[in-house]
Amino acid sequence: MFKFAALTSHTHTKIGSGMLLTLLREWIMTPFTNYRLFQNFTKQDFFAQFTASVGGLVWLFLIPVAHILIYSFVFSYIFDIRAAEEYGETEFVIFMMIGYLPWFAFAEAVGKSTGLLLEKAPLITKVMFPVQIIPVVGTTVPYLIHGVGFGLLLAYLATQGYLSIQWILLPIIFLLQFLFTMGLVAILSAFCVFLRDLQQLVSLLVMIWFFLTPIIYPITLINNEAVKALFLLNPMHSFVTLYRDIILLAEVPLTNLFIVVPVSLFSYLLGGWLFMRIKHAFGDVL
Repeated sequence: MFKFAALTSHTHTKIGSGMLLTLLREWIMTPFTNYRLFQNFTKQDFFAQFTASVGGLVWLFLIPVAHILIYSFVFSYIFDIRAAEEYGETEFVIFMMIGYLPWFAFAEAVGKSTGLLLEKAPLITKVMFPVQIIPVVGTTVPYLIHGVGFGLLLAYLATQGYLSIQWILLPIIFLLQFLFTMGLVAILSAFCVFLRDLQQLVSLLVMIWFFLTPIIYPITLINNEAVKALFLLNPMHSFVTLYRDIILLAEVPLTNLFIVVPVSLFSYLLGGWLFMRIKHAFGDVL
């Protein structure tokens, strides 16, 4: 009897782990096994943001520039905040932009995540297709849009003498941030199908998260070392620090790197597993 119970438990464990691996494999391979669908959805969502406006793709550059100029004026000229001392004579607007542009991609993807499945409800309920493609596209489009602005900033800084061998890590850091974001987008988009109030809550949390991340101020303004240490619990702080130290100092802060690698992979895999686990229930609720 005990042998049968042990055998049954072992069998259930194997089935459970097998299902876990199957779901994760399906999640990871989604943009590859459904490449045409992924490409069409991405292209459609990307151009949909500009086709109905007079300015078109010009807004791709104007909106981030407008935000940067406003924040730069308020914090640089009114509050007279400067870049941290370790960054030397770096202008505050450059210091801020290096953190702000990657943040903007993250914030837009997370902010829109709560409406991704709700907007596609007629499609989900009437057409058989891999629903997990939606959070993947919902993360890809903001990162494509704001990645352009970040790329232009890097090109400018390269001409100003900041280019170094450490820059080869920037695409990896950006990819890790993308995976971290995709995991959150998958979780939030799935939960919002069942909890519609999440839309308002996520908008509030993203705003709070922004001010808890040293983007428009250097962390050196905080004198309490214990409070500074708490910032390590914020993955976006580590991403911003990595971008700034690699670009401006040609250094790789290993503490922040060792934080973002496991956190990004955990977020991506957890979000994917959760989404794949409950996606069968979307049609009943939507």
